[in-house]
Amino acid sequence: MTGYQALANAIIEQAVKDYRKALCRLKQRPGCTIAMTTVREVESFFHSAWYAQLTEIDPDYLIDRLRKEVA
Repeated sequence: MTGYQALANAIIEQAVKDYRKALCRLKQRPGCTIAMTTVREVESFFHSAWYAQLTEIDPDYLIDRLRKEVA
């Protein structure tokens, strides 16, 4: 794995951790504006051109999988 690949993977992993944490918080506190903002920001990142340059993982698949995991 190159340094670039390791960095790209770390960026995606952090976004996944942040998304998962925000979804869990929303499950506990449905009106939490901070968690809602994080979810929107991470979903925006997952659908960005930058994300597409970092990975070939389908963003909708990833979002769906994480939402099912937290449900």
